[in-house]
Amino acid sequence: MVTEGEDVRSASSGRAEVAGQWVLLSYRMPREPSTARITVWRKLKRLGVASLGDGVVALPADARTREQLDWIAEEIVEGGGEAMVWLARPAALGPERRLAQEMADARIVEYTTVIAEAEQSTALAEPERLRALRRLRGELRRIQRRDYFPPPERAVAVRAVAGLHPDHVSEESA
Repeated sequence: MVTEGEDVRSASSGRAEVAGQWVLLSYRMPREPSTARITVWRKLKRLGVASLGDGVVALPADARTREQLDWIAEEIVEGGGEAMVWLARPAALGPERRLAQEMADARIVEYTTVIAEAEQSTALAEPERLRALRRLRGELRRIQRRDYFPPPERAVAVRAVAGLHPDHVSEESA
């Protein structure tokens, strides 16, 4: 890892590029009871963490992500496990970019599902379409909370869901 203030030289340009800071959670939990392990796994999944290995996950570092991983670490310790939260910078930009792309790819799959559901919902009668609109808006909010590297599909999904609103539907049919 690169220490604070160090830089990483870009192979293509030779210019110094600083790797971003990440917050890491390293943890180990008892196998039984499995309920605590499953609860932690679900919370980590909801946050959109990247798995770096068995029991090590990462998120781009900011006050919110650090606080969330701190809370999960406390929960792990209270459940009889071991947990440590670390702040780190990758030693090279390539692995960091791959990690960010993996996280973006996971969000692309989620946004693509929302887009498809919104497109299918356009043919519904107004009451059902409005229910789909509310449900898909909620799903978009959940996805956006774990979307640290927004792909172009994010804007497409937002437009597709907005298109379910009666004002948009009536404009398109006019």
